[in-house]
Amino acid sequence: MHPDIVAYNQRQDSEYRSVCDLLAREIEANLPGSENKVWHAHPVWFLNGNPTVGYSKQKPGIRLMFWSGADFEEAGLNVLGKKFKDASVFYNSVSEVNTTELRRWLRKAQEIQWDYQNLVRRKGRLERLK
Repeated sequence: MHPDIVAYNQRQDSEYRSVCDLLAREIEANLPGSENKVWHAHPVWFLNGNPTVGYSKQKPGIRLMFWSGADFEEAGLNVLGKKFKDASVFYNSVSEVNTTELRRWLRKAQEIQWDYQNLVRRKGRLERLK
């Protein structure tokens, strides 16, 4: 895992740190071939240069976001925006993280992808990759 992600997790309060550490371990183990780094101040995992999943600390808790999650058709993920295909869930403790569900979402993240990498070049128009 990228050292900046480890440092990000260590900066969180105790309970949030545990959530971040669990998410990072699960993403690392279940998103093969991904690269990771802190991107726009938050841990993000990429597949072939395309942002796929990441998390950030926000007022409601740790937000786990899937860039293409709106198309996962998963009741546990909330679709926040209309323009993009992201969906997310918030966690405040490790006990809230359902790892079976998380692993299913990570499989879908590999199968369902929109091309965020070229969003600017395409002037805001998304195209489906997988």
